[in-house]
Amino acid sequence: MVYLNQTAYSKKRTYHFLPKILFGYPSCVTTALVYFSSTQKKMNETWKRFKRDKVALFGGTVIVIVVTAALLAPWVTPYDPHEQFFDGLTLEGAPLPPNKRFPLGTDLLGRDLYTRLVYGARTSLIIGIAANAAAVLVGTLLGIIAGYLGGWVGNAIMRFTDLMMAFPALLLAIALASILTPSLWIVAMVIALVNWVQTARVIYTQTLSIAEQEFIQAARALGATPIRILWVHILPHLIPHIMVWATLGISVTVLFEATLSFLGIGVQPPTPSWGGIIFESQSYFLTAPWLVIFPGISILLFALGFNLVGDGLRDAMDPTQRGRN
Repeated sequence: MVYLNQTAYSKKRTYHFLPKILFGYPSCVTTALVYFSSTQKKMNETWKRFKRDKVALFGGTVIVIVVTAALLAPWVTPYDPHEQFFDGLTLEGAPLPPNKRFPLGTDLLGRDLYTRLVYGARTSLIIGIAANAAAVLVGTLLGIIAGYLGGWVGNAIMRFTDLMMAFPALLLAIALASILTPSLWIVAMVIALVNWVQTARVIYTQTLSIAEQEFIQAARALGATPIRILWVHILPHLIPHIMVWATLGISVTVLFEATLSFLGIGVQPPTPSWGGIIFESQSYFLTAPWLVIFPGISILLFALGFNLVGDGLRDAMDPTQRGRN
């Protein structure tokens, strides 16, 4: 009987203190609920502002179309990208202009240009996402460490960043690509090695500003470790900047890849790439202009789409930055 009473009393105390644990005292559960509720509210507000930006929606539509075509390339193209057609050239051996069988014409080897452009979108996507992800990751890591630690560590990292920015990015990429054997992943690595500096500089500046805020000083006073401060208190405030630079960086990466391929040190044939198609066809610019115009339009629209979405995300996440470059 005594045991049952003690058990009932224990349960009563548990139920009595449960609301206090959840709502009266600081707890991981309530902190997580408040954090996720606040995050979801911010995301909803950001999405509402983004939807009102018609220009950004146009950019997003372009990206969706290109990505869908690249993913479904075997089903949306009529031919193999490497297939050479005997009737794909004129009797003089020149490329065919756009016609019923080849909607965008053929290239100098009699291959369907439309098919090669769609498969070339895959190359641009792979390099754009892989190279930009690596660049943003490296730039964010170095920038946040330099901004939070400061001292000789921060100075060393930022002086190295300044040194990398002093070199023309294109010349440095050409030198690296010339030393290494050009391939899809080598080109992505080369672009990542020269594109992380802008992200590092932006994240460094933002981290310096956030590290001086009162809530960071309060976290230090409460004994929070540097890793916890970086991961829990600083990184969430950097996510909007990271997302914007991750989006804008893809367009820069695609243009970089097209430039390297046009110079002959990018993705090597027979792998189709937009810059490579222009490089192969530059001697036919006057007699077969479609070989240059269609790849050029593809590069322009793809890069423009990511730029518009990046600007739209910046304005939606931080309306105070609207209209600034």
